[in-house]
Amino acid sequence: MNNLLGRVIDTKMTDENEKYYFLQNSGSVFQLDKAEQVEPLHIGGHFKGFAYENEDHKLQITSKIPKIPKIQIGRMGFGTVVQSRRDLGVFVNIGLPNKDIVVSLDELPTIKSLWPQKGDRLMVSLSLDNKNRLWANLADETTFQEISQPAPKTMKNQNLKATVYRLKLVGTLVITSDYYLGFVHPDEREQEPRLGEEVSARVIGIHPDGTLNLSLKPRSYEAIGDDAAMLLALLQHNEDHSLPFTDKSDPAAIKTEFGISKGQFKRAVGHLLKAGVITETKTELKLKTEE
Repeated sequence: MNNLLGRVIDTKMTDENEKYYFLQNSGSVFQLDKAEQVEPLHIGGHFKGFAYENEDHKLQITSKIPKIPKIQIGRMGFGTVVQSRRDLGVFVNIGLPNKDIVVSLDELPTIKSLWPQKGDRLMVSLSLDNKNRLWANLADETTFQEISQPAPKTMKNQNLKATVYRLKLVGTLVITSDYYLGFVHPDEREQEPRLGEEVSARVIGIHPDGTLNLSLKPRSYEAIGDDAAMLLALLQHNEDHSLPFTDKSDPAAIKTEFGISKGQFKRAVGHLLKAGVITETKTELKLKTEE
């Protein structure tokens, strides 16, 4: 049995009833739901599919997942978390019609708030224990190294989405949809993301080997407030990227032009200067050109 479950196997039909075909391999009998088989099977006919034990502890075979499933014994793929049990682990949907596979709590973070939640994604493969139970096992770092590719140098300052695949004291390890590997230092996040969580990140550095340094914090000017954002937008849209105002400008002129007080204006300018996105001369504010 240990060489059948969790794999794509070839079977031969031996019997049927109204709902199922019954197929055999090495003395083990698997049921196939007739609803998923377009062409009828006949006694002696062959069928290739993924073999597993369903939630009712019956042996079943299916072709509803791809002919060569992404996730099986010895094959990695992303599964979606559907639920968790604090005494067991998290259940992952790998595409089976009536069976979700458990990632044991032994493989999950000690802090339960960092466990994956419903909708998060985990890269797993399958294993079979001595009781013929299928388990999902998290991919190790070597696997992520093998499937990754180096990021191009042009990605500096780009925004991207990434999935958390490992939590460490030194920081968070992620992989992007393009299979670039990334690292988030604790200083570059407001809180530690969950295992399997999709995060929005910004590229702040690229290593020679093509791995990315990422930040989960907004750019300085993205967290500066409405007044500073308004000034920044005006600077960006003006043809010469400048405004003929400074913190010494007349309060009435500021109020007329921007609809805010001089105090608000000075705070907004201060935020933009601190963020390094503008310069100020005696006569104007000027947008900095990104290098």
